[in-house]
Amino acid sequence: MYKRIRDLREDRDLSQVQISKVLGMSQTGYSKYETGENDIPTAVLIKLARFYGTSIDYLLGETDCPDRYKG
Repeated sequence: MYKRIRDLREDRDLSQVQISKVLGMSQTGYSKYETGENDIPTAVLIKLARFYGTSIDYLLGETDCPDRYKG
């Protein structure tokens, strides 16, 4: 899951600072999600899935299909 959120961010040429602002948190706090140092709360997973237009299942590694409307 941690690699997926980093890859999604990098694929869009976004910085951790930009994503942390979207989430309303510090860059340091967000960085800990990408490294797996901290677990990602459900509310943050929902925000990330909506922001990237993907499913929570994709973020969690339950599917390899990033399209939220296809299984």
